[in-house]
Amino acid sequence: MTNAEAFGAAQAASGTAGSEPTQDSTDSIVTTAATVGVVAVGAALFEVALLPGIALGVAAMLAPKYAPRLGESLTPLFRSSVRGVYKFGQKTNEMMAEAKEQVQDIVAEVKAEQDAATEEPAKPAAATAATAPSPAAPQV
Repeated sequence: MTNAEAFGAAQAASGTAGSEPTQDSTDSIVTTAATVGVVAVGAALFEVALLPGIALGVAAMLAPKYAPRLGESLTPLFRSSVRGVYKFGQKTNEMMAEAKEQVQDIVAEVKAEQDAATEEPAKPAAATAATAPSPAAPQV
């Protein structure tokens, strides 16, 4: 067995002999990009209004290939966003409960002051009536 055969056998056993599909996929991407570029330049020369349609077509063509990867990478971002919104909601609820409690305290104070103010005029009138001499009683 020669060195080249041994190297090929070692690559096949380790699974690294598949460097050609990586090269093929890179060539495929380059070919696709070049084709899209040529079509875009041709469309731009013919009619500039066609470029958004071409961009949408390219996006629709690439979406099935990259959407699962995009979803997997956006999941942590989505989770952290939901977590932040939930915490913000909790803080808002706490702030609203505290504000409600403070308003209720103020309303209770105002009501107590009003009750005290209505009782004060009644007390002096009752006190003066008890200490004032009655007109029917003889004065000595």
